[in-house]
Amino acid sequence: MQIDQYTRMIIVGTILGVFSRLYMLRTDYRYYPTYPHGRVIHIALGVIASGLGAVAVPSLLKKDYTAITFLTLAASQFREVRNMERQMLSNVDQMELVPRGVTYIEGIAMVFEGRNYLVIFTSFLSSLFTYLLHWWGGILAGVITIFVLSRYMSGKTVQDFAKVREGKLYFKGPYLMVDDIVIMNIGLKDTRERILKHGIGIVVEPNNPNGRTSFAHLGQRQSILHDVSTILGVYRDSGEPSLVPLAKRDLETGNVGFFLLPLDKDPKKAIEIIKKSPMLESSLRKPLQADVKPDRHMDPAGR
Repeated sequence: MQIDQYTRMIIVGTILGVFSRLYMLRTDYRYYPTYPHGRVIHIALGVIASGLGAVAVPSLLKKDYTAITFLTLAASQFREVRNMERQMLSNVDQMELVPRGVTYIEGIAMVFEGRNYLVIFTSFLSSLFTYLLHWWGGILAGVITIFVLSRYMSGKTVQDFAKVREGKLYFKGPYLMVDDIVIMNIGLKDTRERILKHGIGIVVEPNNPNGRTSFAHLGQRQSILHDVSTILGVYRDSGEPSLVPLAKRDLETGNVGFFLLPLDKDPKKAIEIIKKSPMLESSLRKPLQADVKPDRHMDPAGR
């Protein structure tokens, strides 16, 4: 059976677009998206996005420019994907012992919306090169695009902005301390004993003013607490506010002290998890790129 050129372009573009969405769709330690329903939703949206990107090239070649307007409709639909993810994760977050936080949820929702646009881009290029070269040219272009996107779509992690080390967890009177950073006031003796038995102290030392300003963001710190608690577990239950993992900042140095209560008390694992935790896009700040740059040795208080 003979397949005309435009049909071949659509087939190759759609297949490569769907493959790129499958490649980017990974259920990680956060168990998100969930099996099977969460994955089905995102795969279905990926098929729609790949079809849109593949059809766009034949429409342009036939000078059917009005057909391109459906891409604007697709953009509005993918914005709804972002809203759907935001609302769903916000509802689920209320039941978490250590919540993700609003900033983390917004970052996840943004990623799922953006990846649909990457699928459109991949299928568009695959369809275009199928027309310019042949079906093998479309496949090659799609594979190269997927490789490039997979390499550059990953963001920065904590270890790119700071050094992470174990801190000394102890009590100074009623105050829980991680090195010289005050975490909170604990009045009950029983609670203090449980904290010293199961707790871990970690200190994050920013490398420069960019890092100090970024770790001042509450959402960034909360996302780190959630990641560690998800992987190592958390020693607490509802109705125990004194056993909530916390992060506090030293106002003089900009260092951040993390108080953790993992089920698996392993400081080395906790350090590695924090190092590999993502830096949220909405928390990143770069004061060093401002016209008036802060002194690299200046503390956050400006002294």
